[in-house]
Amino acid sequence: MDAADRDERREDLLSTLEVIEEQPLAERAAAYAALHDELARRLESGPRDSHA
Repeated sequence: MDAADRDERREDLLSTLEVIEEQPLAERAAAYAALHDELARRLESGPRDSHA
């Protein structure tokens, strides 16, 4: 992943957070839970450090 990809993903995340923050509290909690699940899946599917 190059710097442009990282910047795009960061902007996507910030946009998602802005949308979540505009929602009512109950919906916001569910949206944060969904975002957490998505980010956890991304981390799990990423490259592994065989030395860790």
